[in-house]
Amino acid sequence: MFRLKIVPDDTNFNFMAPWKYTFGLSMILVVASIVAFFSIGLNFGIDFRGGTSIRTEATQPIDIGAYRDAIAPLELGDVAITEVFDPTYGPEQNVAMIRIQAQGEAESVTPATLSQVEAALQGYDDTLQFTSVESVGPKVSGELVQEAILAVIAALGAVLVYIWLRFEWQFALGAVAALVHDIILTIGVFVVLQMRFDLTTIAALLTIVGYSLNDTVVVFDRVRENLIKFKQRPVEEIINLSLNETLTRTLMTSFTTLIALISLFVLGGDVIRGFVFAMIWGVFVGTWSSVYVAAVVVKRLGVKRDWGKGADKAGTQFKTSDAK
Repeated sequence: MFRLKIVPDDTNFNFMAPWKYTFGLSMILVVASIVAFFSIGLNFGIDFRGGTSIRTEATQPIDIGAYRDAIAPLELGDVAITEVFDPTYGPEQNVAMIRIQAQGEAESVTPATLSQVEAALQGYDDTLQFTSVESVGPKVSGELVQEAILAVIAALGAVLVYIWLRFEWQFALGAVAALVHDIILTIGVFVVLQMRFDLTTIAALLTIVGYSLNDTVVVFDRVRENLIKFKQRPVEEIINLSLNETLTRTLMTSFTTLIALISLFVLGGDVIRGFVFAMIWGVFVGTWSSVYVAAVVVKRLGVKRDWGKGADKAGTQFKTSDAK
């Protein structure tokens, strides 16, 4: 039966050889991301900063780029424009949603500014009408920030319990360490590049947690199988063997995911670009952390060598003296 092979079956990369340098690099980047977060800060979008949402309707097709160019001279800061699709709309019912960040200390965009936005857009399309205007105040945006943080913490907690029940506490700590690493580095790159951070980015973070966890669980499952199968081999060799055995799967999954993500990044437009960028970054750091964070933590903490009955009498418990 035909089976695509990215790497030969006898591949034997020594992934663990430079673990001190790779793990150290990850920790340096984590610390740098935390420092950048507190010194520079995130470029929060309207969801977290507050602002005004304007719903428009026109008979002509919506050109998001033209809408953005018409509003740009007003210098309103962060402006997000999306087209609203609904199967119930007719061919002459083109609806768009325009979100404008809060201006200074004001809770919403002033009527004078709204009039300027309306005049600018109607200068491009005189059929355009403003059908509704809604404001997101500081209180609502603050609640969204709290809920976003709770969502990420809840996801990490669920992962900790899941891995602990499926494997052992050492694996659980390794998986959570890798996920925290991925989240912090993703936030760090958004800080450095000053990309808009909004609810779609939170969705990307949670998706990265799922992607990285999937890769980590595959590696851990193979590590556990090999720990039972090869009771006399050093744990570092077992981890290397497991990483090599899952290397084809890791490369195939990452490659096919990146094909879709890069296509969305190039062709998807400005609305989803932040989400897609976070996902592309997450594929790289998620794959990295599965090897050089999660596996290293398990190596250093030590694990049981046999989950079968009588394992405690077999003398196969991993000793911390094996760690280098």
